[in-house]
Amino acid sequence: MYTTKAIEIVVFVLGKFTGERMKISTRIRYGTRLMVALAMNYGKGPVLLKDIAQLENISEKYLGQIIIPLKAAGLVVSFRGSKGGYSLNRKPIKITINDIARALEGDYNLVDCINDHSACDRIDTCITQDIWFTLEKNITKTLSGISLGDLVLKAHHKRKQILNYNI
Repeated sequence: MYTTKAIEIVVFVLGKFTGERMKISTRIRYGTRLMVALAMNYGKGPVLLKDIAQLENISEKYLGQIIIPLKAAGLVVSFRGSKGGYSLNRKPIKITINDIARALEGDYNLVDCINDHSACDRIDTCITQDIWFTLEKNITKTLSGISLGDLVLKAHHKRKQILNYNI
């Protein structure tokens, strides 16, 4: 099996060669920011999307589209009425970035042949399939190892550093 360092080198070389680079989708980036905002308010009641939109400088309309699959995945719950809004459906420590990414984009499917062997007629002789499989596995492992609870702690730590610096 290939090491993480070897995969990083392959991705770097391929990215440099093609002029392309691998990018996380805007849906995942904004969805994660939305979920972190909900995690920061966990246990304090529902939060309005307009407040998160303003705080995160993201279109409220776009957040409205992003929240739908998060709700469908059971990560978020909505409340109606004058005290309505959105809240996490589980404790922040129980929701990983992988949960968010999969709710918003589905499986990563870096290359089709990993999950669908009929997608490539070279499956039996391809020497690169293991690289893509390992990369996908490492992405999943990394994102599964980071919870919203971890990010809340990190946010509190960063804010504390900023306050100490400003004093």
